[in-house]
Amino acid sequence: MAIGRNGFSEQGLRRLREVLARHVDSGKIPGLVALVSRGGQTHVETLGTMQHGGGAPMQRDTIFRMASTSKPVSIAAAMVLLDECRLRLDDVIDPWLPELAGRQVLKRIDSPLDDTVPAHRPITVRDVLTSTFGLGMDMTALGTPILNAIFERGLTPNLPTEVPEQDEWMRRLGELPLMHQPGEQWQYQISSDLVGVLVSRVSGQSFEEFLRERIFEPLGMTDTGFHVPAEKIDRLPTLYAPDPQ
Repeated sequence: MAIGRNGFSEQGLRRLREVLARHVDSGKIPGLVALVSRGGQTHVETLGTMQHGGGAPMQRDTIFRMASTSKPVSIAAAMVLLDECRLRLDDVIDPWLPELAGRQVLKRIDSPLDDTVPAHRPITVRDVLTSTFGLGMDMTALGTPILNAIFERGLTPNLPTEVPEQDEWMRRLGELPLMHQPGEQWQYQISSDLVGVLVSRVSGQSFEEFLRERIFEPLGMTDTGFHVPAEKIDRLPTLYAPDPQ
């Protein structure tokens, strides 16, 4: 098997391109950018176009929406504050997130919102960072009062509806009981958003500003942020969603 100067197998890279090309050729996606890193070396593949039906080709510097891959970035931001001892894992979050002080917890996941017991203990930084503070997305609980309330309050992303501003989002979150006792159950989504609020309030900066100054700029991530500026918008591919039918 021939090995290229960059440490990658030339045969392996051909196979990689063939596999990726099948996804584009099938018509399921208009194009893609793929990256493989090994031993400090990087190989990038670009295939297809930025929208269905043709148009500009995918490029190495095409800007993609991050979605859930932003979650580890949020945790990295919190770890900066932990490293500086501005936060500690077992700190109670009440001084920064008073909306979540004195929590009530549902007796059952499908209980009415007022059928609760007091939380056994306060929520800690550790609970938030490990997605175990007690509230989140549980797709097995669809149709329950608590999931309905989460959706009705706009606490999770629902494009194209905008998520409320930080303080309003926290106010709405604070209206709800927890689904589980703090630290007892991992749950998806809401903790990751809560990390952003925590970082913002501890640092005294907007979350966007903190990420830019403490994460993105030091790492040279010049195209990463919450918004794409007008001069770069032509590098942003069309966003597609599943057909509800």
